[in-house]
Amino acid sequence: MERLTAKNNEKIKSAVAVRDSVKVRRESGLFFLEGARLCADAAENGVTVCRAFLTAKALEKYSSYAEKIIASAQEAYEISEEISGKLSDTQNPQGIFCLCKAEGKNAQTAEIKADGKYIFLENVQDPSNLGAVSRTAEALGIDGIFVCGGCDIYNPKALRASMGSALRIPVYSCENAVELIENLNKKGMLTLASTPDSSAELITDVDMSGGVVSVIGNEGNGITSETMSACKKKVTIPMGGRAESLNASTAAAILIWEMVRK
Repeated sequence: MERLTAKNNEKIKSAVAVRDSVKVRRESGLFFLEGARLCADAAENGVTVCRAFLTAKALEKYSSYAEKIIASAQEAYEISEEISGKLSDTQNPQGIFCLCKAEGKNAQTAEIKADGKYIFLENVQDPSNLGAVSRTAEALGIDGIFVCGGCDIYNPKALRASMGSALRIPVYSCENAVELIENLNKKGMLTLASTPDSSAELITDVDMSGGVVSVIGNEGNGITSETMSACKKKVTIPMGGRAESLNASTAAAILIWEMVRK
């Protein structure tokens, strides 16, 4: 395995650029992962690992993970601790990093199950929310996540927050929320726009027996009026406290639970 020691090496500079820039991720078709477990998850779940970077300490400490990553990677490099510090955006780096191929799914062309359960995130900005929703969605067993606008689905913080779930559950990107909602309506699916409006139907009263898509909006502004109008129903989560609304990932968790519970 080739050893890299210079921080200005082109391979290292390229990895940092992918880590830091949405534009570079989109143009290169790559995304960045950090951490032994997350990189091993990618290797084990059919993600194409283009380049792997591992420190000598990581090769020893996380040997079982490292073996899987190296075996899967098209290229693997041993790096110095100094380079590890440059690649990492965490306080305590484990010394394992990967550049992977972004093989995203487009919601407009994907085969969506008409009887499936999906969560739809519109303009959700916080990568931690996207990651948390991915983790909940996988844990509770829904069929996938639609993401329109907002945070890049390959944001490193979102991938870390998902604990690998975003690499295992289908995540579909979409450019036009209203068009997608209308297509889902035509499939006979129940599309639900979540809102703190007390006049909306209680989510606990909704029949979830068929295909359902629950939409969560932007953290500050909620769902756009156009998307709200396109959905078949407006629903609200009953709240007995004084808070006016819930965090996006918390609201998503409740909606997902209601979809699978019924």
